[in-house]
Amino acid sequence: MTSVSTIYRALLACHGPQHWWPGETDFEIAVGAILTQNVSWTNVEKAIRRLKEEKLLTPRALHRTPAETLAPLIRPTGYYNQKAKKIRNFLDWFARYGYSFARLRALDTVSIRNGLLAVSGIGPETADSILLYALEKKVFVVDAYTLRLFGRIGMLRGGEGYEEVQQLFHRRFRAGVREYNEYHALIVNHGKYVCRKSPLCGECCLARRCGYAA
Repeated sequence: MTSVSTIYRALLACHGPQHWWPGETDFEIAVGAILTQNVSWTNVEKAIRRLKEEKLLTPRALHRTPAETLAPLIRPTGYYNQKAKKIRNFLDWFARYGYSFARLRALDTVSIRNGLLAVSGIGPETADSILLYALEKKVFVVDAYTLRLFGRIGMLRGGEGYEEVQQLFHRRFRAGVREYNEYHALIVNHGKYVCRKSPLCGECCLARRCGYAA
């Protein structure tokens, strides 16, 4: 019988550990989570590299930078004027905690998540990426790859909201932060290279479990 845990084990056996999310610091991970909205990670890497070159990839330095100065530096990520404002909004919120990830980690997950979701420009996927990858809180990140893969397998019927899909994993995948991190990374990898919009079903390690491949 196919289960959420069965899919995890199959993907891990197929692709191996991913050691993901990209980022040298917790702050870089948080900024990357905002910048990657609606754009590939390759473009985010260009923007992150530029911020590093300008020595702006620290909370205080970036917070001192006006949005109109920041926007051209993150141009490769698209919607750069909007994303500059989103980063500024995040930093306004982060400043209340002394720009300290240690202080945030000491809080309960629900409080931090609600605080992030109250920041203009941060939705559930971005908030949960920050929670999981920067703050090491056990939340499952749902993205378009998740909806596509589990829809094709038949574990989603289509039309479910973000929270409903997330709760499916929270209920059925009883594991720790590391495994939640790994699972999301495996889904992304599989979605990018195998279960694409035009899927490569003949190369898919999940094909025998998937009605779409039949």
